[in-house]
Amino acid sequence: MLSLLKTIREAIANWWSEFTLQTKLLAVATLVVSLVMSGLTFWAVNTIQQDARMNDTRFGRDLGLLLAANVTPLVADNNLTEVAKFSERFYSSTSSIRYMLYADETGKIYFGIPFWEPEVENSLTIERRIELPEDYPQEWDKPMVRQHMTPDGAVTDVFIPLIVNKKNLGILAIGINPNQTAVISTNFTRDVTIAVFITIWVMVILAGVINALTITKPIKELLVGVKEIAAGNFQQRIDLPLGGELGELILNFNEMAERLERYEEQNIEELTAEKAKLETLVSTIADGAVLIDNNMQVILVNPTARHIFGWEGSDDVVGSNVLHHLPPTVQMEISKPLYQMAAGERESAEFRIFLSQPIKRTIRILLTTVLNLQRESIKGIAITVQDITREVELNEAKSQFISNVSHELRTPLFNIKSFIETLHEYGEELSLEEKREFLQTVNHETDRLTRLVNDVLDLSKLESGKIYNFYGVDLAQAIEQTLRTYQLNARDKGIELLQEVAPNLPLVMGNYDLLLQVLANLVGNALKFTVAGGKVAIRTYPLDITPTSSNQPAQVRIEISDTGIGIAPEDQQAIFDRFFRVENRVHTLEGTGLGLSIVRNIIERHHSRVHLVSEVSVGTTFWFDLSIFEETPKKEIEIPSEIGV
Repeated sequence: MLSLLKTIREAIANWWSEFTLQTKLLAVATLVVSLVMSGLTFWAVNTIQQDARMNDTRFGRDLGLLLAANVTPLVADNNLTEVAKFSERFYSSTSSIRYMLYADETGKIYFGIPFWEPEVENSLTIERRIELPEDYPQEWDKPMVRQHMTPDGAVTDVFIPLIVNKKNLGILAIGINPNQTAVISTNFTRDVTIAVFITIWVMVILAGVINALTITKPIKELLVGVKEIAAGNFQQRIDLPLGGELGELILNFNEMAERLERYEEQNIEELTAEKAKLETLVSTIADGAVLIDNNMQVILVNPTARHIFGWEGSDDVVGSNVLHHLPPTVQMEISKPLYQMAAGERESAEFRIFLSQPIKRTIRILLTTVLNLQRESIKGIAITVQDITREVELNEAKSQFISNVSHELRTPLFNIKSFIETLHEYGEELSLEEKREFLQTVNHETDRLTRLVNDVLDLSKLESGKIYNFYGVDLAQAIEQTLRTYQLNARDKGIELLQEVAPNLPLVMGNYDLLLQVLANLVGNALKFTVAGGKVAIRTYPLDITPTSSNQPAQVRIEISDTGIGIAPEDQQAIFDRFFRVENRVHTLEGTGLGLSIVRNIIERHHSRVHLVSEVSVGTTFWFDLSIFEETPKKEIEIPSEIGV
């Protein structure tokens, strides 16, 4: 408050110092004359108003006593009809009465002009009462007069007790309008005074304006121009046709502003170029980048961040509060750290957050404060967003793979160690048949362990980025070799092996050893899950080329069908996952759970996919398509590295 008063005093002192002595004396004389005239006029108006109020008070008291003397006998006789008629005539005969109210001894109004109780009760459904003023005299047999202000002017209220034989029958309240002649006279005097006062000061103001236009305006224009230049508005110019030293000063000011404007344009061009370089650099980085100021307003955002947060179709992100556009999970995590960093309470923060919208992904958010060149104040906050969904999936896959391999290795190793320890400690007590049985079990578990290690190595080769040669492969030969391998196994189990190879089958593009491994895994699984008396068939035939697919390379389809136990629908989605085994559900057969995963990887290296159709207790069919080999030189395909073991 003190600083405000000081500022006002300084402004008045500066303004006053700009006037000449003659102007100051004229202003002081005008102020004294106007104050004296205004004081005399308001004193006269106040005197007239006091006299008018006294006259209104006397008139109201006399009128109230006269009216009360006429209606009190009627009220005593409860002749309210005559009271109403008399009051109506009295009210209509004069314009001095604003209202008339009759109330009983409890203050309840039972008749009034210009309103009366039935109208009030029917329209407003309220009970009207007279509340006497707190300063109502104790001598209740004497009238009381007061005045109050209304939007239509002052009203004189007169309260007259209705007394008969010293018995209080109620109260008569009368509102007296002010004397119009006195009101008009008072208003006229006030208006004349105000008009004179305004006229005098208009003349003073006009004199001051003329003085300012002729003398002080150039100085004020210069002051405004200097302030604009200081605020960075270098387009400010002063256009006043003046000569002499003041005109030369204005000319030099304009030249200075023009030079500063040229310098600013050069700086803006340099800053724009630097900003364009920065935006280009930020837009090309793989991580999302968002730059905000201390008020959380977005300054810069690159396309990667827009994609991660789903801001591609939103143009109002820049310039608005970043917290209003972030997903709720991100907003909850980083709101408090952002405000702490803006306040200088911390320098950086890191979060890992799972997003479900617009798509499911895991992101890492890094918050870093942006300092000025002197590293003294915070200019903003840089938000770096990294999509680590693939990294998280790879880590989970590696952990799951290691866990599964450890589990699969533990079982055969435990069995081998158990039987060998038994043979070592109790070998002399065991019979030859028991020893042979133990050694057979150890040999079986060793074979199981060998198969697991070989499958893991095969899968590791497929996913390690090894280069395989692709050339024309004779599928008929590969199928014949696979059937010869499993012929004895099928005969022992009582399963019929069938092959249906189309004649003149063309060569396919692929790797013979890898395709042989695919056929071996699929036929081996078919034999494993098919009971005695069942059938396992291998079919291969070229696909018909339809007009809609004539631009696609010709392909050959390979099918491996069995009449085995089938695969339940809930298992078909996960059948190609590592270490997933159907025997995990049926608990009857053994396996490493890597065979179909190897098959899927090999077929994908051949730019195809493995499909299956199965029905429980009916059978299963796996099939995939391979492109027909064209007579071109051999080519090498580099297999990208995905998941190592």
